[in-house]
Amino acid sequence: MTTASLALIGVTIIFSSFISGVFGMAGGMVLLGVLLVYFDVATGMVLFSIIQLTTNGWRALHWRHFVLWPIFGWYVVGAVLAFAGMRYIAYVPDKAVVYILLGVLPFSVELLPASMRPNIEWRGIPFITGVFTTIIQFLAGVGGLFLDIFFQKSTFDRKTTNATKAITQTFSHILRAAYFGSLAGIGDLRFEVWGPGIALALIGAVFAPFVLERMTDQGFRKWTRGIIFTIAVVYLVRGGVLLWHGA
Repeated sequence: MTTASLALIGVTIIFSSFISGVFGMAGGMVLLGVLLVYFDVATGMVLFSIIQLTTNGWRALHWRHFVLWPIFGWYVVGAVLAFAGMRYIAYVPDKAVVYILLGVLPFSVELLPASMRPNIEWRGIPFITGVFTTIIQFLAGVGGLFLDIFFQKSTFDRKTTNATKAITQTFSHILRAAYFGSLAGIGDLRFEVWGPGIALALIGAVFAPFVLERMTDQGFRKWTRGIIFTIAVVYLVRGGVLLWHGA
């Protein structure tokens, strides 16, 4: 891998970590899209999980007083069951499928009528969220957009939303790394690759709270939507190109 490629990955890690720290999502879409340019799907997913585990773990620790632990507990139960089912199927998507799913997911969420979007505060919904978000994570690599569906109708402020999503995603990153690592190994993923990645992820994560503190709840939602749909269009094009060339 060239020095320029390593530099691009490093900058992307910092930027994506910062974005995830501010908005609780979207950063993962950016990072995974870049990693899949240089790594196969399984290796990219494991590296992505390690870096995002650092980002979300730090965010969960920073906002720990805002975490809603009962929601997290039921999410874990659903996520573990989904992991067991998907591991039995043992499906590994190709790059084109991942890019297209990353691009389609935001628009699919948008098409779902607001009246049909469940509320994470409802009884049983955290368990269902854990099941389906985990499945989406294994298929598309990123489940934060799908997870957000369940928080859109909640009465939580941006800090509670960010904190609770951070702890659930931290657990999901552990499951994703275990899933792809057990299916296809970790390829040429050495400490020289993921070690600096963790350090760079922490840089972006540390600065994110300063921005989140100064945002309004309205501004938080507006910027989140804009960033997500911009990235989605780019990945739809990328996935289409890969399909066209038979990659």
